[in-house]
Amino acid sequence: MLYAILCYNEEDVIQAWSKEEDEATMERLFTVTNRLTSENKLGPVARLLPTTAATTLRKNGKEKFVMDGPFAETKEQFLGFYVVDVETLDDAIAISHELADANPGTGSYEIRPLAVYVPDGRTK
Repeated sequence: MLYAILCYNEEDVIQAWSKEEDEATMERLFTVTNRLTSENKLGPVARLLPTTAATTLRKNGKEKFVMDGPFAETKEQFLGFYVVDVETLDDAIAISHELADANPGTGSYEIRPLAVYVPDGRTK
């Protein structure tokens, strides 16, 4: 089963890290991702650019408009995601614990089953 692990944190806190703090965090995350890769459980991973680089298209019926930035105004921002291929939700939760341990401070990890669609009709 494929699961997306959506990573949320306070963007201002993350962007205030020194280069050394960011590199140390990435090194801890690479430890987790290298293990998942060796176990053939890791799919795409993305670290999103800051929300200041975001653009949102909003739709209200047939009316559409484009605005700068993310639409949601929350304390935590969506900063990136992992796709993992594991047997159970418990396995995905365990990986989320590892990712949380690798990241300092606060944050949350939303775990969601994925249905993947590609042009040739495959679903995985």
